[in-house]
Amino acid sequence: MNYESGGIGQDRLALGAPDAPRRRRGWAISAVAVLVLALLAWFLLGHKKADGSDAPPNQAPSVSVMQPGRRSIDRVVSATGTLAARVDMPVGIAGEGGRVTAVLVQPGDWVHAGQVLATVDRSVQSQTAASLAAQIKVAQADATLAQAELGRAETLVGRGFISKADIESKTATRDAANARVRVAQAQLAQQQAANGRLDVRAPAEGLVLTRQVEPGQVVSGAAGTLFRLAKGGEMELRAQVAESDLAGMRVGASAQVVPVGSTRSFAGRVWQVSPVIDPTSRQGTARVAVPFDPALRPGGFASASITSGAADAPLLPQSAIQSDDKGNFVYVLGAGDKVERRGVTLGQASDDGVAVASGLTGNERVVISAGAFLNPGQRIKPVIQKAS
Repeated sequence: MNYESGGIGQDRLALGAPDAPRRRRGWAISAVAVLVLALLAWFLLGHKKADGSDAPPNQAPSVSVMQPGRRSIDRVVSATGTLAARVDMPVGIAGEGGRVTAVLVQPGDWVHAGQVLATVDRSVQSQTAASLAAQIKVAQADATLAQAELGRAETLVGRGFISKADIESKTATRDAANARVRVAQAQLAQQQAANGRLDVRAPAEGLVLTRQVEPGQVVSGAAGTLFRLAKGGEMELRAQVAESDLAGMRVGASAQVVPVGSTRSFAGRVWQVSPVIDPTSRQGTARVAVPFDPALRPGGFASASITSGAADAPLLPQSAIQSDDKGNFVYVLGAGDKVERRGVTLGQASDDGVAVASGLTGNERVVISAGAFLNPGQRIKPVIQKAS
């Protein structure tokens, strides 16, 4: 009996044993499901909260915004080029030439119009001039004698000692003598002018750029350039400008020229715009005149900022401009003070800010700070800043 009772109890325990693990598995599955639902709810709600689009207004971050409007902005073209004399004057020998006896100036000297730059030996020409001066004296003596003889003859013609034909002959002799005086004087003046042309003189006031002659050198009219002068010392920058920029450039436009290696800026003006475009480089030349300054050396390289016209465009501070792999953009405020991405094309940058060539009308409220920490669709609390 006891054996049977024990057997029956053990059978019941054996039959009920599988129920406990089954219940434990059910509890585990329920716990996992609850945890998954909790994580899903946290992710969705937490993401929205981090995005800020559903954040209440009193919890939205305060961000500075401005309505830029439109301003007249100078269009500045940057260019580079070579410095040169605005009027480069080559100076050579004007006379028959000869041996150079002295060179009186050096490159970098300032000279005046007519100043002697170099002298040429004139020993032979001086003797020729002296001979012509003596011939003048001979001719003048002959003319004086002829006048005296004519005067005596005129006193005797009334007494019948000299005929009228003799008077006419002596008058002709006197006139010929006077003519020979004038011829001798003209020959002397011609020789003196030729002697004066032996000196190499400055044709105008300016700066001596180069010297290509030395004492003892024999020069002639075929010797070529002996000196180069910059008329008035005026320089120019021959700036190479892109075809698109050259189209809007006008004579008289102001410019700032900075030579390479210098921090000084020189004010200038465009005095000539090239009518021709280089078909290879697609560039033209804008010639910017600059007043004389020793720091401006012809042949040197320089950069220029040329103000070429003006345009109306929104002007934003640099902090408002964002960029990524899609390009430049700004954040503007949309409905509900939520930020929206707006792609823009940038124009001229200056100390005042960055011009927006396209993408904005100027009437939008644009985020000007903390844009890097915002996301599209995020609600903010705008703090209005006045456009400068």
